[in-house]
This record gives sequence, structure tokens and C-alpha cells, in this order.
Amino acid sequence: MKKVFLDALLSVIAVAGICCALPACTAAQRPDKDYLSSVEAAKIRDAETTNERIKLFLTFAEDRLTKFQYELEHPSSNKHTEMLNYLMNSYIGCVDDAADLIQLGLEKQDNIRQGIDLMATKSKDFLEILKKYSTSGPELEVYKDNIDDAVEGTEDAQREAEKAKKKAAPPPVRRKN
Repeated sequence: MKKVFLDALLSVIAVAGICCALPACTAAQRPDKDYLSSVEAAKIRDAETTNERIKLFLTFAEDRLTKFQYELEHPSSNKHTEMLNYLMNSYIGCVDDAADLIQLGLEKQDNIRQGIDLMATKSKDFLEILKKYSTSGPELEVYKDNIDDAVEGTEDAQREAEKAKKKAAPPPVRRKN
């Protein structure tokens, strides 16, 4: 009887150990956002609200787009093509993450109105730049696929921001007593 009980207890402990280890294994396999520097990732982690994270991702996206423009105007002597495509992919990642955070903020009913408004404004600015380069940019064949993805992703983010404006909870009303 003791042996059966001991075997059952060991089985339960083994299963519990496996279940506890699974989240650690999946977390170790989850890729980091390789388009963010360690300083940027720390800023995202340290941001206290969803609204602040949205603003940070849009700032990082704007930074990538500015660097992309600079790289086109002042080509580096080595890895120029890789740098252009990396910057455009990084831009896409930042805009997508900001759009995902807007959806998350809406689900959690956070006050993300500033982030939504910033996304609506910035995405218009971003689209102007992207469309200019997607139609007549220098060395277009080098980054054509990525810039087309960036235009599409930014248009999607802009549409989502416009929808989110309607869904977002209104700011609190202060009543005078």
C-alpha cells in the first residue's frame, strides 16, 4: 500500500515539475524583439501605462524612418542594402507593436486616447514619407518589398486608430458640486 501511494505521489510531483518548467521553456524560446536596442527595450519595460508604451513605439518608429531617409541620402560603404531593409523592418515592427498595444488598451479599457491620437497623426506623416519613397525612391528595387509592407502596415494602423477613437472610453467627466 505504501509503495502504491509513494508511486502515485512521485507521479504527481513529476507532473507538477513538468508543468512548472513549461512556462520557463516557452519563455526561453520566445524571441526578443531584435529591432529594439537594450535601452529601448528597457524603456518599454519601465513604462507604467499602455499609453506610454504606444508613444514610445511610435517614437522608435519615427526614429527608424528618419534613419532610413538618412541612409538613402548618405549611403554607407558597407552593408547599405542590409541597413535599409533592417531599418524598414524595424519601423514595421514598431508600428505593429503600437497598433497591438492600442487593441490591448481597448480590451483592458485603459485610458489610451493620447496614444490613439498620436497614432492617427503620426501614421499620416509616416504614410506621406513612405509613399514618396515607394513610388520614386532611390535604389527602390533594393527595399521595394519592405516598403510596400510598411505602407500596408501603416495604413492598417491608421484605420485601427480611427476605429479605436470611436471605441475608446471617453475621458472622465468632473462634476462640480
